[in-house]
Parts: sequence; structure tokens; C-alpha cells
Amino acid sequence: MNPSEQPGTLAQRMRHTPYQAYSYSYPHKAAYRTLAQATPLAPIWARQDRSALFAYIHIPFCEMRCGFCNLFAMARPSAEMVDRYVQQVLVQMRAMDGALGERRFARFALGGGTPTYLSAAQLDTLLCGARDILGIDLQATPAGIEASPETITAERLAVCRAHGIDRVSLGIQSFAAGEMRALARPQQNSTVRQAIGLIREAGFPTLNLDLIYGIAGQTVASLLASIDSALAFQPEEIYLYPLYVREQTGLGKIARRKGAETLNPIMLARDGDSRLALYAAARDHLRAQGYVQVSMRMFRAPHAPDDAGPSYCCQNDGMVGLGAGARSYTSQLHYSSEYAVARTETIGIIDNYLALDEARFAQAEHGYLLDQEDQRRRYVIQSLLTEPGLDRDAYTARFGSDCLADLPQLAELFALELATQNGPLLRLNDSGYAYADTIGPWLASATVRTLMAESGQAC
Repeated sequence: MNPSEQPGTLAQRMRHTPYQAYSYSYPHKAAYRTLAQATPLAPIWARQDRSALFAYIHIPFCEMRCGFCNLFAMARPSAEMVDRYVQQVLVQMRAMDGALGERRFARFALGGGTPTYLSAAQLDTLLCGARDILGIDLQATPAGIEASPETITAERLAVCRAHGIDRVSLGIQSFAAGEMRALARPQQNSTVRQAIGLIREAGFPTLNLDLIYGIAGQTVASLLASIDSALAFQPEEIYLYPLYVREQTGLGKIARRKGAETLNPIMLARDGDSRLALYAAARDHLRAQGYVQVSMRMFRAPHAPDDAGPSYCCQNDGMVGLGAGARSYTSQLHYSSEYAVARTETIGIIDNYLALDEARFAQAEHGYLLDQEDQRRRYVIQSLLTEPGLDRDAYTARFGSDCLADLPQLAELFALELATQNGPLLRLNDSGYAYADTIGPWLASATVRTLMAESGQAC
């Protein structure tokens, strides 16, 4: 089934698997295209509220390519490429310093790929650049870094902690060896334990552990066993990710070799989909341990530190993306480099990034221009799929209209008993969160669905 031709009502979509697409941002990068003309960034950012920005540095390098990964990343780059990349991010920072003008940052993160693939000296170079070029007070700004167990060292952690990084997100996926083999992700639990020990010793206030459900051969019992293994480390956060098998990934290639005619999630699920039962069991288990559900994926421990940083609202505030593959968001324009999963295409995009100068970094060439409809849809999707929900009064203050009038399809959430309303706050209930990966795609505009279908992505 072509994504742009999927049934239009939520009830029709819900006849299929709940796991149709992850709406972690809107519009998806697969909807981006080469802009009709290069757009200077200074006037775009001048129209954006810059009092609470998110700075994100993308590191597209890893020790290995996980079988499930469809991120913009490559394994085992040359040392020369990594060195050049770090220096090029500084060039981009200088260009953004000029384009942004007066600003204040409320959040900072290093993501990937695997940022801890970089050496301690390279991490120090980037963090000094964030401080000295962009003017980010990392000691007072909530800041995180993504990591893999194999790349954790005391030296790397010491650099990050000294600069003010206060959150480490560690990709564990599973504590069961057979499940890790099914993910094409070799990993030893002894390496995991050692990495977490070093993170705790370094004094990071927040440790997040990522787990995956829906792995071949996984059962409720084995998933809960992995969760219990994670809970033994008392992480401040746990993310539960449903497994998606996508084109160009290792698992996708394996599925194709085994005769899969399509990797459309709806078609794949016709042979059975255990993920909803796994999710429900995991959710209930974490709640029983005192964890609070923040979104379909995120669970926060009662001992997690309060967010003492500047206020940040992803629905309203901008993001400054640095590095190949990083997306930047303004209210009207989302832009980035091109996107790829396959190694050859990824290398080509990184090489193009390394060839840019400050003048090229000061303009957008690839992205998506949001009209009023897509701005409204983005606000609704980003609000609805996480706590505390969609505030109708805040929506009206932003757009001058009512969200239920602008998007009458939202009424179906109530008809299907997926959401509740308390005063101005519209929020998903347990059933609604369970279908978050159906609700998100259902709220996408026809334009975004068509562009994503042309790119071969589900929506």
C-alpha cells in the first residue's frame, strides 16, 4: 500500500498495525527537497524567536552499523575524515554565529551516529566551539550526549562532564545475547556494565538507557528480563523503541534476501505483530517501578533530577543543527543536508559537507518550507504525542484560531476514546499512546505524505 493512499480516517488506519511510522519530528526529513533557490539564513532566523534555541551537533560516525539503524551515519570512517569533520563543524558554527545574531540557547545535545566515537580531544574541540563561538553556557544549559557501550572511556566522559554535559543516553537495546544477534548488533553485557559504571563514576546526573521491543524471538518474559537488568542500574530515564525494519538497513537487506516483497510496516505486520503486547507489558512494568510515562517511548524515574534549565518548547522554539545530517528548524523553514542510509550515498553527503565554506553554510539549500497548515499540524503533533499534551489555549495564542476547528479530524480521537480533555488540555490516554505511531502519520498533511511516498518512506 502506498503511504499516500492509506485510509484517511484514524479508525481505518487502526485496523492495521499500530506501528506505522515514528513521528519524532514533523515534517519527516524524507519530505525535504532541494529548495528552488538558496535561502540566506540571516533573514530567516531574524523572523524567529531566538530566546530559547536548541543547538544540536550531529556526529555521523560509529564503530559498527547496527542492523536496525536507518539514521544518517556510517561505520569505521577514516581518521582523516573524522578530523576534517570536527574542524568543519567549527566553520559552520562561525557561519551560524553571523546568521543568528543575538540569541540564547536553552538546550544542547551531541547526537549521531555515536558522538563518543570521537576522541576526548575532538569532543573538547567541539564543546569549546559551542561555548566560545556559539556562546552556549554549557554549565547552565541542559546538555546531553548519545553513546554506545563500546565507546565509553573515562577520558571522554571526563571531558564531557567538565564542560557541563549532564545527560548520557546509552544504546543497550537488549540484555539477551540472542536478541542482540537478531538485531545484527554484537554486544557483551560485561561491556555494558563497565560503561555504566564509568558513567556513574563520572557523576552525570541523568543516565538514559535505550531498549528495543519487537526483536525476532523476543517474548514478554525476555523483554521484562532486559528491563529488570536495566533497572538494576537505576537509570533516571528509559526509552522503549519499537523495532522497525526499513530499506537500506542490515535487517532490511536480510528481509529482502528472505523474500520480503515490501518493507511497508502495514504489509510486514500481516504475518503477526507482537509489539503492542510487548509495549503494554513493558509500560505496566515500568509504571509499577515508579517510572512516569512522558511519551509512548520515554519513561522517567522518580529520582530523576528536576529540569532546572531555561524553559524550552519544541513546538515554538527553534533548533540550530550543526554537522552533516543535522536538521535546523525555524517556524517557516526546516533545512538540512541531504539524507541517506546506504554507505556510499552517506559518504558522498559527508564529502559535500566537508567542501562547504562559510558562505555556503550561511544559506539553506535543502529543506521544507512550512505553510500555515503544516505549521499548525506540526504544533499539534509535537504537543499531542508527549506530556502534558495539546494546550488549546496555547495553540490559539500562537495561531489565533482553535485547533479543533483547524483540524476537525481531531474529533475522532474522542470518538475512538483515545484522548481526554481537561480544561484546555487535550491529551492522549493509555490507548492513545499505544497508537502514537498511527496517530502521528494520520495527522500529516497530504503534501508531506506525497513527498514521503516519493522518497519511499511510510507516513
